[in-house]
Amino acid sequence: MGKESIGQKWDAKHYDAQIGYVSKLGTGLIELLNPQAGERIIDLGCGTGDLAEQIRKRGVFCTGMDYSPEMIEAAQEKYPEGSFRVANAEEFRLQDGEEEYDAVFSNAALHWMKHPEGVIRSVGHALRPGGRFVAEFGGSGNVCAIVNALTRELAARGIDWQSRFPWYFPSVGQYTPLLEQGGFEVRYAELYDRPTPLGSGENGLNNWLQAFAGPLLKGTEPEMQQKIVENCASALRPTLYRNGEWVADYRRLRIVAVKK
Repeated sequence: MGKESIGQKWDAKHYDAQIGYVSKLGTGLIELLNPQAGERIIDLGCGTGDLAEQIRKRGVFCTGMDYSPEMIEAAQEKYPEGSFRVANAEEFRLQDGEEEYDAVFSNAALHWMKHPEGVIRSVGHALRPGGRFVAEFGGSGNVCAIVNALTRELAARGIDWQSRFPWYFPSVGQYTPLLEQGGFEVRYAELYDRPTPLGSGENGLNNWLQAFAGPLLKGTEPEMQQKIVENCASALRPTLYRNGEWVADYRRLRIVAVKK
């Protein structure tokens, strides 16, 4: 990890260079979305725009939305023909005169949004009746081993990690009622294990922590962060390091719902 402090701000270059598997793994979700030429689709939590561009190339008008200005800036630079905007998924609304959308798509983003009712309300406002919401994100038990190792290290140092825990990992039974209460009919919901190679060999876990664990490590000195990461790697190596590769214990919740 070196001596640089891990922070909350998204690093678009690091994300593209070291966390590119996120977009690659989202390609299958696009097939479930089944975008049709002429449709209007939102990619919610679009990151640096890779999946929004794949959707756009199918003849779709695709608007990529992300809370991070850095991510949106990178997306617009990579794909100048695309449509991107900064938006908070928990409270966004369509712009004046903007037509409703046929679908909202989201890959590996909703687990960063700790107010799911607000997200579902925003998605509902954006969709036409019969419009579909297709999403995949971290579900119950996601990266459990990594979380346990990291929070043990923080607790041992007297750090209140509960108040800064950045993720929402629901079960099927927790999330689908929220969709139904929000005016959606749930057509499909599955929680499944997806062990995920982190790439970069020995540096894979470090890159993951640098990209995603900033809120938990924020405010600690770089030397302490270094020690925490080293201790986590030692604790996790017997179970998550395989054949020269870190493999994270991902569990994903995949849903398809239709606005009534």
